[in-house]
Amino acid sequence: MAWSRGEVWFDAEVLWFGERTRTPALAGFPSLPLPTFAAPPGLAASRQRREAWKRRRRARQVRTAALVLAPAVILPIAAIRGTGYGSGVTAEDPPSLTIPPRVTGAFSIPLSYSLGEVPRVMSSNETADPRDASARTEDFPAVVWHHSTSVGLPFDGHLVDGTQLPIEGANWVTWNPNTNSVPNEPERLYGNGHTIRTVIAVIDAYRAANPDAPRVVVGDISRKGGGPFTDQHASHQNGLDVDIYYPRTDGELREPTSPDQIDHGLAQDLLDRFVAAGAQMIFVGYSTGLTGPSGVVVPYPNHENHMHVRFPPPG
Repeated sequence: MAWSRGEVWFDAEVLWFGERTRTPALAGFPSLPLPTFAAPPGLAASRQRREAWKRRRRARQVRTAALVLAPAVILPIAAIRGTGYGSGVTAEDPPSLTIPPRVTGAFSIPLSYSLGEVPRVMSSNETADPRDASARTEDFPAVVWHHSTSVGLPFDGHLVDGTQLPIEGANWVTWNPNTNSVPNEPERLYGNGHTIRTVIAVIDAYRAANPDAPRVVVGDISRKGGGPFTDQHASHQNGLDVDIYYPRTDGELREPTSPDQIDHGLAQDLLDRFVAAGAQMIFVGYSTGLTGPSGVVVPYPNHENHMHVRFPPPG
């Protein structure tokens, strides 16, 4: 058949709407559809887009739930991590934060306590008795904790919002080096909260292990706002230093005036506990015979009646 000008022809193989493409059957095989890479029909595409949107919405809901739960999981973990020490201006650990105790030998040293609580460390063979705390605190003032900050160096610094060690406790008394008498002036007993906690914890542990030992005699720490003392010390300026007088053989609660008045066994035990508690340096007298790790326990002049314990700034 010939084509002439003005005629329009339609090929019989052109697909009409709704028809499907089929492949010619091969000899001996049924007719199979060829794979197509064209977009699916409009209804199927719409369904796919809707399913994809539902999947994205479920994923967002899961992420939102994870963010809501995350603080409850992360904060307790963060609370017990990282007790590294910093330098320069360092803030004391919050008084309401309870950190698991650092176990050392036969006793453990809690690093923080709740507000108003008097710290105590039990020996390994003790059990907690709720009546004990009330019996210990009813006759002695409680510690009023502050968020302290130690600024600068022990010999060139000051103290912000220091925590005061009470002039007397169940296991300690305080000594005034100017009047050579008990107790010390409250103004001279301020320290970084971490310092006060550790001192009380070590003393409590020492007395628990040595129940017949006399109470520990504590000397100067820092002034209320830190800064230099005008009488006794070049250091003790930022709440990280504390003087601990050696226990006496006669049990008197005063400074020893000669080496033969020192109970060297008890003094060494007390020193060892401060070393284990993380003291940075402890200055001792040459004639005391007290020993410890090199670079930590340092013989130094004018320390024949007391050990000068210096703590690192808390992280």
